[in-house]
Amino acid sequence: MSRRLLVTHALPYANGPLHLGHMLGYIQTDIWVRAQRMMGNEVHFVAADDAHGTPIMLAAEKAGMSPEAFIAGIRAGHEADFAEFNFSFDQYHTTHSDENRELASLIYTRLRDAGYIAKRNIKQLFDPEKQMFLPDRYIKGVCPNCGTPDQYGDNCEHCGATYAPTDLINPYSVMSGATPVLRDSEHYFFELSKFQGLLRDWFAGKFTHGRPVANSGVAAKLREWLDGGLKDWDISRDAPYFGFPIPDAPGKFFYVWLDAPVGYLASFKALCDRTGLKFDDFLGTDSTAEMHHFIGKDIINFHGLFWPAMLHGAGFRTPTALHVNGYLTVNGAKMSKSRGTFIQARTYLDAGIHPEFLRYYFATMLSDAPVDVDLDLKAFEERVNSHLVGKWVNIASRTAGFVQKFFDGRLAPQFGAQETVLWNSLLEHYDGIAELYDSGDFAEVTRRFVLMADLVNGHIAAKAPWAMAKDEALREELHQVCSFALTAFRLLAGMLKPILPATVTAAEQFLAAPITDFDDARAALHNHAIHAFEPLLGRIDPKRIEAMVEASKDSLGSSPEPVAAPAANKKPKESGKSMSEKVAGNETAAAPTTIAMDDFARLDLRIGKVSACEFVDGSDKLLRFELDAGPLGTRQIFSGIRAAYGEPDKLIGRNVVFIANLAPRKMRFGLSEGMILSAGDGGSDLFLLDADQGAKPGATVR
Repeated sequence: MSRRLLVTHALPYANGPLHLGHMLGYIQTDIWVRAQRMMGNEVHFVAADDAHGTPIMLAAEKAGMSPEAFIAGIRAGHEADFAEFNFSFDQYHTTHSDENRELASLIYTRLRDAGYIAKRNIKQLFDPEKQMFLPDRYIKGVCPNCGTPDQYGDNCEHCGATYAPTDLINPYSVMSGATPVLRDSEHYFFELSKFQGLLRDWFAGKFTHGRPVANSGVAAKLREWLDGGLKDWDISRDAPYFGFPIPDAPGKFFYVWLDAPVGYLASFKALCDRTGLKFDDFLGTDSTAEMHHFIGKDIINFHGLFWPAMLHGAGFRTPTALHVNGYLTVNGAKMSKSRGTFIQARTYLDAGIHPEFLRYYFATMLSDAPVDVDLDLKAFEERVNSHLVGKWVNIASRTAGFVQKFFDGRLAPQFGAQETVLWNSLLEHYDGIAELYDSGDFAEVTRRFVLMADLVNGHIAAKAPWAMAKDEALREELHQVCSFALTAFRLLAGMLKPILPATVTAAEQFLAAPITDFDDARAALHNHAIHAFEPLLGRIDPKRIEAMVEASKDSLGSSPEPVAAPAANKKPKESGKSMSEKVAGNETAAAPTTIAMDDFARLDLRIGKVSACEFVDGSDKLLRFELDAGPLGTRQIFSGIRAAYGEPDKLIGRNVVFIANLAPRKMRFGLSEGMILSAGDGGSDLFLLDADQGAKPGATVR
């Protein structure tokens, strides 16, 4: 029976161009959607720009534009990029829309009237120079847990600790550099804590007919948060703010994360209004349709806790499934502007690299698990050239000419005995392709594709049609070999159609045989007329990749920045105390930022050679290092640099610099015996400090 599916991917934020990190999850979604359509399911694929929040307000101000004009330009760029990467949206919208305003207000008022919204006075940090309350990410300071400087106001990207902005030591405004002050403000809270039972039932599949709502690892993380106790969610922000006003609450606006997921529904509502679909058939509590969200692993808390609770509390259905992807690294490390690996989608396209090459490369590494994917640019070139050009297109290019030259472009009425056996073997490998796509295991699809292509090419090499063509006595066998090869080429095209839609369309035209679904691709093309073959794909020229990297370096700083860096002369003076400690002691003075040489000398900086490095189960931010510290022995250190280094194995053997005399810290993962030093702003923007290989483990850094 045909399934009815509403599918979304995470909404790109409307403050800058798309980059290849964005495209990883978006491409995953489009491949899944196209595969579902080939299975005969009814699919409605919608998305939108996430267009609200302080960063967009500030970026528009910096650009000298109204927020509305600013987001319109960004949206046009996003839609152009999506089109060239062959996305198959049924509706692409914006969260700054009438539909979203109406639905966000409806959901809020339903939650309010059902008793799920509370008002509370809170103390919030305020920038006295910009005259505005500061979001958590616009406050930086020293981590109260590990002492790392320049950490954001909600969590430390070095040690992974979470805290309130008022816990930061020496906080400063990212916008002006001024020391923020605490002010009272009335805020609105969604009482998430009232939905513990609902969420447990949802995780257990009560609303999805027993189907898992997420990969087992993702579900385990959600249950961990649930078991730790749910906190109520602050859903309001104070003016000035670019967003929707909260009904009957002057000066208050919906926090962007409230109306952003509602944007999925708003985009679908626009599609319904345009096409006559019934909104409630998909969103009503008794809906038999499915709702699938494809998201990055950095936002599973919003989609796995707040979103289903909001929907249920407001009288809508809960999602059927969350499909979660990992982060993208390039050449084994985080995307970097200085190295030219922070690559925008438009830069990739302008380099003249086929957009479907990226779709294929990503597919070779994607499964239902939220694993990080590395875009190794050399492997990208080699894999595409080998798999798509050398294996698949090569089948047609080596055989189609003989069919035109000797057989008037018509395939043989039947296969030979050997070809029949091989064809049946190919069909066995092809079995289950639809199920693999449905489960998200695209990597297994491409593995089978390569295996089958190798079988076909092996048969072509063994039969050598170019030699057979010289002997008129072998014409019938030549006809059968080439006809089998081209029918197998079509079978492989059917496998790849969700991944390479435009290229397979060209292959269908060459074969004069459209592929309507996965079963249709299994049909043998006996006594079938084809057109003359024209090259479908060309090899990647490495010079294009080099040009793309260079262009990414040249475009450094060309995209609009959402915030202004604090001026050097406005950096707050160090006091060694958090904002909450200052308020308690009525402290107003602060000590100088300079330190004495003796203070610096207290740090024992040493060289450590990485002998082991691995992911930490239960943490999205930490890597566990074992360092050979020479005479100091072996040190275990947990470092919050996972977002920057997605392949820890590649760090083994490197020299790093670490603080050897830092007091050991007991973490739930184990004992951390020091701190590894890195440069950067945090998150994916971190670089380990290195030392020449001549530096011995345990050597003192002076």
